[in-house]
Amino acid sequence: MTNISQEDYLTAIYRNLDVSGEIKQNLLAAKLEISNAAVTDMLRKLSRDGLVDYQKYKSIKLTNEGESYAKNMLRRHRIWEVFLHQTLGMTWDKVHDEAEKLEHSSSDELIDLLEEFLGYPEVDPHGYPIPDKNGKIKKAKTAVAITELKENDSAKVIMVNDDVKNLLSYVTKIGITLGIQIKIKDILDYDGSVLILIDNKEVNLSSKIASNIFVEKIKQAKNE
Repeated sequence: MTNISQEDYLTAIYRNLDVSGEIKQNLLAAKLEISNAAVTDMLRKLSRDGLVDYQKYKSIKLTNEGESYAKNMLRRHRIWEVFLHQTLGMTWDKVHDEAEKLEHSSSDELIDLLEEFLGYPEVDPHGYPIPDKNGKIKKAKTAVAITELKENDSAKVIMVNDDVKNLLSYVTKIGITLGIQIKIKDILDYDGSVLILIDNKEVNLSSKIASNIFVEKIKQAKNE
């Protein structure tokens, strides 16, 4: 069984894989906010344990066993987030840190019981899919970042990046929650910021914030 530090590495790798199923070492170091040297040491250990495919100066891949570990930890984490938010009423910007502590100390039996108690949730409070006990993930809705929308597009918020510090507390303050409908009023060319409408109230989002809020486009009638 891997220790906590290894599990966190595996989860970070899985969450940040590119379309080819790889991640560059410097990106992983940036995501974990640690040095490249520290990442190298851990990758060597994970490689010896058969959890990652690692070769110096090449991108990192998870082995099948490594992917299974990562999905298991994500399942634990996200089920705890749902419990903390849905059952205990903890706000969605606070559940991540608490779930981080709980995921490592929970037995598989407890996670299974929590999942059943919660009615087998498919997404966490931030909209991310929850793997089932076999590692399968239900196909998610087609999500695009707000920055990919055009003027006058309407959309429903379905996911907010929970990996960006202070983002969740900020979007809560400006009235953005999962399921809320928005409309693009204007996109400013000079800095990429986006002016949106929420309940007929104008809210300006920086390009960085807009790129971390994901939506499902709402089809509009042809005469609109």
